[in-house]
Amino acid sequence: MGGQKFAVLLCAEDSDYVKKLYGGYYGVFVRMLKEEGESWDVFRVARGDFPADDQIGDYDGFVITGSCNDAHGNDLWICKLLALLNKLDAMKKKVLGICFGHQIMARALGGKIGRARGGWDIGITQVQLYPSKIFTSLDIPSSLSVIECHRDEVWSLPPEAEVLAWSERTGVEMFRSGDHIMGIQGHPEYTKDILLHLIDRLSSRQLIEESLAEEGKSRLEKSEPDRDVWWKLCTSFLKGRL
Repeated sequence: MGGQKFAVLLCAEDSDYVKKLYGGYYGVFVRMLKEEGESWDVFRVARGDFPADDQIGDYDGFVITGSCNDAHGNDLWICKLLALLNKLDAMKKKVLGICFGHQIMARALGGKIGRARGGWDIGITQVQLYPSKIFTSLDIPSSLSVIECHRDEVWSLPPEAEVLAWSERTGVEMFRSGDHIMGIQGHPEYTKDILLHLIDRLSSRQLIEESLAEEGKSRLEKSEPDRDVWWKLCTSFLKGRL
C-alpha cells in the first residue's frame, strides 16, 4: 500500500556491529518491514526524542523496539513512552511492539509485567499459536520458531487483550488488543548473527553467565527462525491487510 508513513520508536542504543552492518536497529526494522512507496522515520525515544503531538496523526503505524532497559522501570523516558502509547491506543493507531515494546504496551494497557519466572530465554524458541482469525486469514501454521533474547515477560494482560501465542517458557509470547495493537515477545527482525554478537556483548559485560551464553549459541545452531512467516504476519498487521 504505497504512500503510507511509519515510525520506529527506538528504545535501544545501537551496537557498533549492528550500526556497521545494518545501519543500526532502525535499519534492521526498515529492512524487514519497508515496502515500495512507504516512508519511515525514527524517534530515539530512549534519548528523549519523541514525536510531537501534532506529528502523531501523520503516521499510519508505529513499531516499538527492544531495549536493554526494563519495561517495568520508571525512567523518565519510559514514563513518557507510556503516555504516548496511551495516546496511540486512543487514536487507534497501528502499533507493533517487539520484546521490550511488547512488554511496555502490555503495561500501558493495564497489564502486569516483570522478571521472567523462568529466567533468561536466549536462542531460538518454538512458539505455539492459539486459534485466531488473523492466523487463518494468512494461512499461518500452528507453531513458529523465533529468535528470543529476554529476561522480562508479560505476567498478565488486561481483560480486553487476547493472548495469541505461548511457549514452554513464556505464557504470553504474543498478544493483541483490538485490531490496532499487537505485541511479540521474540525478535522476528533479528538474524542469527545479530543475536550471536548480542550474546557476546551480554557475556562480556557479565550480564549473563557463560553457560547461558553457550546454551543460547547451541540453540541457534539447531534450528532456523521462520523469518518469512513473521515478515508476512508483521507487515500484514501493521499495514492493515488483515
